[in-house]
Amino acid sequence: MKVLMVSSEISPLAKTGGLADAVAALAGALVRLGVDVTGVMPAYRTALEKLSPVEETGMEIEVSIGGRSARGIILKASIKNCVSIYLIRADAYFMRDGLYGSARGDYADNAERFVFFCKGALELAGKTAPWDVIHCNDWQTALIPVLKKTQSHVYPKIEKTKDLLTIHNLAHQGIFSPSAWNLLGLDVRYFTPRYLEFYGNINLLKGGILFFDVLTTVSKKYAAEIKTSEYGCGLEGVIRDRERDLYGILNGVDYQEWNPETDPHIKERYTDKNLNGKKNCKEDLQQNCGLPTEPSVPLIGMVSRLADQKGVDVLVDIIDDLMQMDLQLILLGSGEQRYQELLAGLPAKHTRKIAVKIGFDNALAHKIEAGADMFLMPSKFEPCGLSQMYSLKYGTIPIVRATGGLDDTIQDYDPRTGTGNGIKFSAYSGPTLLEAVKRAIALYCNPQAWRRLMANAMASDFSWQRSATEYYGLYRQLVDTASRQR
Repeated sequence: MKVLMVSSEISPLAKTGGLADAVAALAGALVRLGVDVTGVMPAYRTALEKLSPVEETGMEIEVSIGGRSARGIILKASIKNCVSIYLIRADAYFMRDGLYGSARGDYADNAERFVFFCKGALELAGKTAPWDVIHCNDWQTALIPVLKKTQSHVYPKIEKTKDLLTIHNLAHQGIFSPSAWNLLGLDVRYFTPRYLEFYGNINLLKGGILFFDVLTTVSKKYAAEIKTSEYGCGLEGVIRDRERDLYGILNGVDYQEWNPETDPHIKERYTDKNLNGKKNCKEDLQQNCGLPTEPSVPLIGMVSRLADQKGVDVLVDIIDDLMQMDLQLILLGSGEQRYQELLAGLPAKHTRKIAVKIGFDNALAHKIEAGADMFLMPSKFEPCGLSQMYSLKYGTIPIVRATGGLDDTIQDYDPRTGTGNGIKFSAYSGPTLLEAVKRAIALYCNPQAWRRLMANAMASDFSWQRSATEYYGLYRQLVDTASRQR
């Protein structure tokens, strides 16, 4: 079984969020199942800086973008888990500080950049064929089956290759103005509501949803949610039309990287049988973040993109209430400028209570998972979420809103029965979030209940092997169907 895994980011070469981690971890888990997986991604500056040396394949690609020729060269590297990665290098498109934009917003030429990437990936697939499945991820790769199926004569070597799209976040759809249509090279008849047209604009993800053989999302709950007007982001009708081909497969956790027994980033390693190391990790985290080293004060961590989707707005609503409580709060993340500025100013207002670091720091993220007592994820919507699963492994109790993958992975703790692995709330509001935090702190003040809750959390198992087995089953189903059609 040969699978070409196409993604706009793959960890550790380039990452803005959970997409990169999910793609890399799934690829590695599939390799362990015996699947021949090769990744494809753009050769961003950050990727090239992390690769030394990088293999020159000698392959080049040339595609038409808006009636003119655009060229790229193909590099090759390998990442952990023995996964090979092709990188499409075209410096005019990808040699930039950001993957998709800056703090001021998206790059103005993102349509051209990722149309080039899709066409380049198809050219590369043809040069390295045969492939059984092309597995694409999110809107940046959604044009691939549209081009492959409407222009099959251009890609004869992969015409029979099956394709699968994983929707990691339906809110990001690749919507561009009609003026970008000439970049796609598609007949104008596809710019209609039946295909890629979306309220007068181009919607690349919509096209992908219509043309892919199979669709997956990253949790069963999210697969159900995106068929509704509340979570469908305007595409719920299109999703419902394809629901027979839609599967919810929960993302997993790479326990080789996120495990307190082996984590090289934390002060002291620990297990569910011996939690002494977690106490030292808490003290180390407090010292690193300039907070008083008070072992009995509940410490809440949050590592997140700073955006409304992640519940930052409801957190801001109650931040003064939280600061009146006997707790500490550590926030790590970047995102919308208004939130970065607001949150960065909080430590001066609430000294000795809160620490904020704007940006991404992988080592600090690990320290927060290990050193915090609780982990906050009050998301408005969350297709899967990974941090809550990391937290469980570290005995750091997730406080989550019941949506998407958060609802699938976290069972609300019941003090009467001792069951549950976290704290969960339903209504999206500041007051309900505040009540959830208060409930968590009340449990924290009951050592016996808290120890039981930690034990439940650390016993939870969300390994990628389960997820990879489900994906392998879908690949096999696609290939068997293709064989019968031949």
